[in-house]
Amino acid sequence: MLKRLLTSVLLCGGALAATGAAADRLTVFAAASLKEALEDVAGLYEAATGNEVVLSFAGSSILARQIAFGAPADVFISANEAWMDDLETRGLIAPDTRLRLLANRLVMVAPQGTPAFELSPQTDLTAMLGEGRLAMALVQAVPAGIYGKAALDHFGLWQGVAARVAQTDNVRAALALVARGEAPLGIVYASDVGVSDDVSVVARFPENSHPAILYPAAAIKGSNTGAAGAFLTYLQGDAAQAVFKGYGFAIPEGKTDG
Repeated sequence: MLKRLLTSVLLCGGALAATGAAADRLTVFAAASLKEALEDVAGLYEAATGNEVVLSFAGSSILARQIAFGAPADVFISANEAWMDDLETRGLIAPDTRLRLLANRLVMVAPQGTPAFELSPQTDLTAMLGEGRLAMALVQAVPAGIYGKAALDHFGLWQGVAARVAQTDNVRAALALVARGEAPLGIVYASDVGVSDDVSVVARFPENSHPAILYPAAAIKGSNTGAAGAFLTYLQGDAAQAVFKGYGFAIPEGKTDG
């Protein structure tokens, strides 16, 4: 994926020169929706620096709770600000390292060949679901599910489908249900769509229908903060940002969080 782009970045001097210093090993906990993009960025970073990046992906809520219980993470990248806020309130974020890394959009997906439609208060999602269910990440804990519920509430559609929702541990699991034909509709991020050839976007949620989808990143207090800071800086650079954009993420106008 994006191999031509990645090769170009490396050959054109976008990479940092590796030094003769001992390599660092960095553990990054990141929202599941970042998987392919962050794997590619980590590969670039490893090639540029000689350092090792170990990636752990799951729903932001699960990762934040693991960090709160002492899991050895150096960097956390959440799919919403609330779970980063939670860790910051607990005193677990290294001071002055938090930043807004990426932004995203929310879409409705269906198996390939499903006609597109426009979302409105008159949209009959129940009829569209038939005997099936609406695939969503956990609506009380996982960012994609929280955003999705807010968007459906915006249109007055949540109450009509609440009992028909198949909730999953993370947004990629919701995408998989639709891709396998086990759910006729699902709510995921725009950046998720490109990782599956079996789904297509059938509706897009307006940005004003839900809170802004922002991905904060920070170093964890007591971790290898030097290596974490270098990695966070790299994530904001041209090489990493080009990869993220290629996967459908957007770059927030203001990168400073808070």
